[in-house]
Amino acid sequence: MLLIPAIDLKDGHCVRLKQGDMDQSTTFGEDPVQMARKWVTAGARRLHLVDLNGAFAGSPKNEQAIRGILKEVGSEVDVQLGGGIRDLDTIERYLDAGLRYVIIGTAAVKNPGFLQDACTAFGGHIIVGLDAKDGKVATDGWSKLTRHEVVDLGRKFQDYGVESIIYTDIGRDGMLTGINIDATVRLAQALTIPVIASGGLKGLSDIEQLCAVEDEGVEGVICGRAIYSGDLDFEAAQRRADELNG
Repeated sequence: MLLIPAIDLKDGHCVRLKQGDMDQSTTFGEDPVQMARKWVTAGARRLHLVDLNGAFAGSPKNEQAIRGILKEVGSEVDVQLGGGIRDLDTIERYLDAGLRYVIIGTAAVKNPGFLQDACTAFGGHIIVGLDAKDGKVATDGWSKLTRHEVVDLGRKFQDYGVESIIYTDIGRDGMLTGINIDATVRLAQALTIPVIASGGLKGLSDIEQLCAVEDEGVEGVICGRAIYSGDLDFEAAQRRADELNG
């Protein structure tokens, strides 16, 4: 079970949002590179970066900080990035800089042809982020709820050749109310590619519950507010996950 620390970037700083609201951000660090080093030292095997400004602008906005993180830890751990990635040139530029995975969210739903092209050009490097509420997929920084069912889109994108899917319950994200285990497992069971859980992680009990369903296809979990607020000791949690699942 991969425990994946999230580093959300806004104006070059590390922040956390509540339910994707840019006006409800808490700054947890001024130096993203230092934060990346902290989590790698604590035992992280992958990092999850989000360019929040980029997600809302539709183009990269924190590239300097991202490149700094890749230079610092990119040779030691896999790094995945989402937010504002809308064209193949941007993907190529980030992969050339040392990024391992590119996460495509809104663009995958609105422009599936782009996702197909990305999977063809950069096979093994493309992850889709599906953000949902009550089983329906949301786009545009969670501001718009679509009629698409999560499982239906997951199957479609699996056929395109995506590496894995990050499933976020947007009603829980940043709220420390617990991962939506049931919905995550339902999606994982419907697919043959791995699913990464996200949204609402609150403590060690969530990690233990996720380890219990790892065989269903749940590969990892994004660790956000809980590891910054102190509700979850990241190093201890990763050790516990390793004890349970090896």
